[in-house]
Amino acid sequence: MKNCRLELKWAVIYTLFLLVWMVFERLMGWHDVHIAKHHLYTLLIYLPTALVYYLALSDKRNNFYGGIITFKQAFICGLVLTIFIAFLAIPAQYIISTYITPQYFENVIAYAVQSGKATPEEAASFFNLQSYMIQAVAGSLAFGLVLSALISIFVRRK
Repeated sequence: MKNCRLELKWAVIYTLFLLVWMVFERLMGWHDVHIAKHHLYTLLIYLPTALVYYLALSDKRNNFYGGIITFKQAFICGLVLTIFIAFLAIPAQYIISTYITPQYFENVIAYAVQSGKATPEEAASFFNLQSYMIQAVAGSLAFGLVLSALISIFVRRK
């Protein structure tokens, strides 16, 4: 576990950032009045997410490996970080859906039905806490895998 302390630290930092980001999204109206554009605006989170991965892998390189890290070491660090983030995604999604933006599911279901994108049953089965927890874990794992590989290219030093 001592070898994974930095990854856990950065996973917690990322999760706290995510919670702040969700407050920002809510304040910007992306969860209610501007919900039609939410799917586009929310993509902006990928930029700071990449920065967090870069900072985490750089931290591992500089403070664990003494300034030298191979692609493989950086990639493994990124995978461990990704697993921690995916694990923390479940309580984070609960906090988001329960405390930060409790009306989000009602709003997005209403939007999906009114815009003709889904029937009420389809919308309700997709936009709910359980579905979003699964999506958060799966999305964290998929995006984290790709991001780990890409960022590892930039932080490696021989």
